[in-house]
Amino acid sequence: MSSGAAASRPASDGFPRVADADPCPCGSGDRFDGCCATALNGTPASTAERLMRSRYTAFVVGDSAYLNATWHPGTRPDELTLDPDQRWTGLEIADVDSGGENDTRGVVEFRAAWRHGRDRGVLHERSRFVRQSGRWWYLDGRLDPS
Repeated sequence: MSSGAAASRPASDGFPRVADADPCPCGSGDRFDGCCATALNGTPASTAERLMRSRYTAFVVGDSAYLNATWHPGTRPDELTLDPDQRWTGLEIADVDSGGENDTRGVVEFRAAWRHGRDRGVLHERSRFVRQSGRWWYLDGRLDPS
């Protein structure tokens, strides 16, 4: 089990738990403890894609503190409420434009599958990231209606 904010939530919050040895929800193929758990526990993501994957995982496990902490202060909403009935069921990275360890900007296009009760869908977004103060921040995203 992760020792970050998501792990310290009450068991009754309704969000899924991910054990350290489980596959990471981001779909990287790595174990959770060797992938997104490190970011959720405070190690800054090295690339825009790594930040995007860790933010997806934060949505999966209901870690709103991490989402707020990685959202650029200039675009962060005043309030973020996550719905424990919203289940994120898969992530596909469609495109990455820049966002490497030596870049200052990056774009990650992704598709995130979800279900909510009997409803199912896919969120398709092109997210913009900026590297400032030695770390990556989620800036904003443009939804693709397809």
